[in-house]
Amino acid sequence: MALLPTIRSPHDLKRLPLSALPDLCGEIRQAICEQVSQSGGHLAPNLGVVELTVAMHYVFDFGHDRLLFDVGHQCYTHKLLTGRQALLPKLRQRGGMAGFPDPAESPYDLFMVGHAGTAISTAVGVARGDSLFGDGWAPENPAGRRVVSIIGDASIVNGVAMEGLNNCGTLRRQFLVVLNDNGMSIAPPQGAISRYFDRLRISRPYTDFKRAARDLASQVPGGEAATGLYHRLGESGKALLSHDAWFSHFGLVPVGPLDGHDLRVLTEYLTELRSFPRPALLHVKTVKGKGFDFAESDATSFHSPAAFTMERMEREGCRVEISSSGRSFTQVAGEALASLMERDPRVVACTAAMPDGTGLTKVLERFPDRAWDTGICESHAMDMMAGLAKTGARPFFAVYSTFLQRAFDQVFQEVSLQGLAVRLLLDRAGFVGGDGAVHHGFCDISLLAPLPGSTLMAAMDEPSLRAAIDFMSTHDAGLSAVRYPRDKVDGRLSHEPCPPFELGRARALRVSTSPDVAVLALGTMALTALDAASALADRLSVAVWDARYAKPLDGALLEDLLRRGIPVVTLEDHGATNGFGTLVLAEAHRRGLDTRLVSVLGAPESWIGQGSRAEQLAQVCLDTASVAAAIDRAAGLRRCVPG
Repeated sequence: MALLPTIRSPHDLKRLPLSALPDLCGEIRQAICEQVSQSGGHLAPNLGVVELTVAMHYVFDFGHDRLLFDVGHQCYTHKLLTGRQALLPKLRQRGGMAGFPDPAESPYDLFMVGHAGTAISTAVGVARGDSLFGDGWAPENPAGRRVVSIIGDASIVNGVAMEGLNNCGTLRRQFLVVLNDNGMSIAPPQGAISRYFDRLRISRPYTDFKRAARDLASQVPGGEAATGLYHRLGESGKALLSHDAWFSHFGLVPVGPLDGHDLRVLTEYLTELRSFPRPALLHVKTVKGKGFDFAESDATSFHSPAAFTMERMEREGCRVEISSSGRSFTQVAGEALASLMERDPRVVACTAAMPDGTGLTKVLERFPDRAWDTGICESHAMDMMAGLAKTGARPFFAVYSTFLQRAFDQVFQEVSLQGLAVRLLLDRAGFVGGDGAVHHGFCDISLLAPLPGSTLMAAMDEPSLRAAIDFMSTHDAGLSAVRYPRDKVDGRLSHEPCPPFELGRARALRVSTSPDVAVLALGTMALTALDAASALADRLSVAVWDARYAKPLDGALLEDLLRRGIPVVTLEDHGATNGFGTLVLAEAHRRGLDTRLVSVLGAPESWIGQGSRAEQLAQVCLDTASVAAAIDRAAGLRRCVPG
């Protein structure tokens, strides 16, 4: 009989004998792989943590204890064990299972989390709060809550994770950090810390740790408790790390590395650490993509694939083909940057652990001395680009809009304040589809527009993205950025000449001598505006401009329209608050124009869940029909202008 359908909560899991857990893990892997093959999603990272997640729920009671995820895309097994199997068939779709932890789904999820490096710090806060209110576990309070944070996919190198480690060692209570070390982030990990883990995994067998473990146990904070842990583990104590272990310097008792797919070993260690009264770190070695050869051998491609097909081959095993939805903005950006680097030796580039996601994989291969993957370190990457700009290089930082937020202080202090020309390729701008609220890019304009001298652009198709990147390559006056969505490019205007970007100039797409309404649209929303204008063509004359720039705006165009009493509709897939439309209103006010003629269409101040990008745009009234209705309403604002 299948086991997974019988698991309605972790209480059902705990009723199973340990010997049944490997079969359950196999069923979980199969369920995850089958669903991701249909809907897309995070495959390899979830396959790698099946045994680890099962073991944690087998030992702890996370209906009472605290479990905090870092890199929340590793949560699928956790969700299947906590009553959400019915949501799996609609993974990352409206009404289905979110691809990240979500407290709205279950009380087993404490935070909605999609950014890396946060779990240790939030766990420290939870631990301190529980202790403050008498709810924390301690030997004298056995009914209290234990705290566990799981961090993985190389997010331990993130600066916030370092800050969390620096503080968690000061706790005087149970606190467990589980390090899922799979030798990977989204792509192969970068930096000295990742090399440290590589050496640790191969430098000595477990049997060499035993003697050094005794010394460590007496030296770390809580040494008496650590010594007791060592003796209780007996032969397992061989896996305590030696005194030069990196984590011991943060005040944690480090244990491991262990085989993260050995359920017996995992449950043994977790059971012992469950009642350890000092901060500890369990170092677990897992295989990203575990259980499927195609995912294990190419964990980067299968980190978060689109839907794919699996064909069983008699001789070749399994052949897998990832579905392709067409040419993407990401692909265009990577190609354009590579072409630019061929022409200009001053151009350099970097990404923060997202070479595939930002289209830089081939750039990194072709220009290893001028392109870098920094790992999950957006703040460092921004500062590194500032340093390169200071030397006369022309740096491009390819980063998701949502992850740009993590480097705002650096773009403010080290880039903009210094007047340095760092160039940002903002992928995943606007609504992102299945990743949902944690990844929507709706505040990049809000963040960057206040910075003096910043130049902010958006691309509506392939030719315009290439033209924007060309403009940025020689724009040395300060910070510049171009935003574009996680979507395929629309080729409807590819046959038309694409004029070069000129600072602060919009591009006319649909013109009329005296239109009833004018639409100033940013990025791909210009194509939506064209569709809406066509739908209204039998009764309204609608002019459409691709604004191209959110800053500086085409003020002359705006003044011409408003002076003639023509209503203006602004359109963007960015937050309406402090976005492109707000900048248009501010420019109109500055010029003494009638702002009552301006209607702002953008994303509302609400969190939009997972679904397709088209569904999300419709949900916030940015689809063609809704935009057409808004244009129709705006036409009633037209005013007669004397003379």
